[in-house]
Amino acid sequence: MDQLKNAAQPFWEQPESRRLEFKEEFPQGDQIAKTVVAFANGAGGKIVLGVRDDPRQITGIPDDQLFALEEQISNYIADSCAPTVVPEVYIQSVEGKNLLVVEIFPGSHKPYYLKAKGKHQGTCIRIGSTNKPASQEILEELERQRRKVSFDALPVYDVIWRNLDLTRFRSDYFKATGRKLTEKKFENLNLLSRDREQAFPSNAAVLLSDSAYRTKSFPFAKIECARFKGTTTSVFLDQTTIALPIYLAADECIAFIRKNIALGSTIGEVYRKDRWEYPLEAIREAVVNAIIHRDYSFTGKDIKVAIFDDMLEITSPGPLPDTMSLDDLGTGRSDIRNRVLAPIFKDLGLIEAWGTGMQKIRQAGLKYPEIETVFQEAGLAFQVQFKKNAPANTKSGASRHQVGTKSAPSRHQVGTKSALSSEQREVLANCQAPLSLLQLSEILKRSDRTKLRQTILKPLLDTGLLAMTHPDKPNSSKQRYVTTPEGEALLEQIANQPQ
Repeated sequence: MDQLKNAAQPFWEQPESRRLEFKEEFPQGDQIAKTVVAFANGAGGKIVLGVRDDPRQITGIPDDQLFALEEQISNYIADSCAPTVVPEVYIQSVEGKNLLVVEIFPGSHKPYYLKAKGKHQGTCIRIGSTNKPASQEILEELERQRRKVSFDALPVYDVIWRNLDLTRFRSDYFKATGRKLTEKKFENLNLLSRDREQAFPSNAAVLLSDSAYRTKSFPFAKIECARFKGTTTSVFLDQTTIALPIYLAADECIAFIRKNIALGSTIGEVYRKDRWEYPLEAIREAVVNAIIHRDYSFTGKDIKVAIFDDMLEITSPGPLPDTMSLDDLGTGRSDIRNRVLAPIFKDLGLIEAWGTGMQKIRQAGLKYPEIETVFQEAGLAFQVQFKKNAPANTKSGASRHQVGTKSAPSRHQVGTKSALSSEQREVLANCQAPLSLLQLSEILKRSDRTKLRQTILKPLLDTGLLAMTHPDKPNSSKQRYVTTPEGEALLEQIANQPQ
């Protein structure tokens, strides 16, 4: 997976991104200030001085300039940005040269902006590796984040509660839970609020309804599905628009996908086994995640499901929450954007438990070694791609499942001379999703974590079968260990060897 490759690299070798920017020297103007406020308004990030980005070269900061530059940057940020941003500035030595790293953390007093331009003109956000002025809807979302109010909880004052058609939702909720939805229960679920003796629905209630108000208020709360010919969007073979109450959309979407992917069969000793072209269980989980985690405050953006000859791609409006990174996916950590809708989806059985969606996608994907699952942020959207691997021995290069080449150590290079130890195999098997040292010590029932790190994890790290999610901070409390594609390939090779 792309983000795991990046996680295994030190930050000075990674590409510029939503959380990373390089500067050869301290620039004139407000470039640094824009990046600082964009990072503070988003997921945080690092500005690294002493690195030329294109082409990438470590140029370094002279020793006699370091401390003066550190003070200059701190004063510059204090003078240029509001509310107050407190960076962590430190020196990183690379290739015998000094880098100055300015680390900005996600702020709790959003929106952050350039003092000279004011809030409405000076608020910036990070999209990919660039800084962009914040639109009015982004400004409103930043204000909600500061107040810790989710968009789906806001009341809709131009819709009267009694005029909202929730008949089907009431019936489906009763079938799923055995509980009738009274007005009091609607209030408890934050679907209804009262103001001056009037009852108003929340945005979540409108999204769950069959009312025309839903299509009027949220014309883009839909899923656009398409099957394309070949590997581009030039020619449509099939397409549909799913514009249902959002809790019903997943089944319709999966029905479209089933119609447009292949179903193959193999004959076993007794029974025929049917196997879809893609891991349908993982795709369903990805579709439900796209619906429940998308940002419904964005106008002009809908969920898109695109099927090509070589890939199935699901795109959902809204990047990852600012408190999460790609490294956190699959760790069991959950940060819920739509806090009203999420418990309702859980009641309806659409999601089982918080933080397990990405784990289930990865586990389901293990049965499809020919499909690579990629999670990535694409501007202000989040994508899940199910990509067919190129066949081995083609012009496009060796498959990532080939073991014993220059890019993947053979199984004889790790552990003992003959093979991985049983504990090392257990580490690689369990670290399909990133795990901490504490979690691994509990799994292996080892109390001496230092010995575990030195005798079990270090050989796996040294040979590239295991990676750290924070390689530049080996002792970080956030450190996790994750199996690399080479480690996965080695496990597969061992599993396929004759007993």
